[in-house]
Amino acid sequence: MTRPTLADAAITLAYGGEDIAAMLAVIDRALAINPSSARAWHAKALLSLWAGEPELARECEDASVRLSPRVRTGWVQHLYGAAHLIERRFDEALPHLRLAIEEEPAFMEPYRLLAACFAHLGRLDDAQEVIARLEKSALVVPPRIAYRKEEHREVYLSGLRRALGERA
Repeated sequence: MTRPTLADAAITLAYGGEDIAAMLAVIDRALAINPSSARAWHAKALLSLWAGEPELARECEDASVRLSPRVRTGWVQHLYGAAHLIERRFDEALPHLRLAIEEEPAFMEPYRLLAACFAHLGRLDDAQEVIARLEKSALVVPPRIAYRKEEHREVYLSGLRRALGERA
């Protein structure tokens, strides 16, 4: 039996600012109980991303997808795109973020990441188109940034600032 409650609690608490290492330990406990839990592997991927380990995040997400190949691909693509963004691999992030938006159009985070990528690439018209779409939902700026490493928060936020500040 899967214990998604542990994984979900760890994600919620980490997003709220709890010690990310402690929350990763909770997820490791969930994986010890059930190493075949796709949800726990996804949770470990997300928290690894927030902890500043994008390569580990992708590896964990790969494990999650192998265990549950019919998972909602928008969430998977969002994670891959975010990992590439914080590594400053903006061109590689774009197709993942576009797929995330296509698969989960109501999920706003990929839009913000996409706008940041476009801005970092100097594609300000594209960035501003994405921002205009976000403004319709009143969710341009994320309510909380879960990335723990300052340089990763700055890559994300500097792209959003550039997209917002360079309007015609």
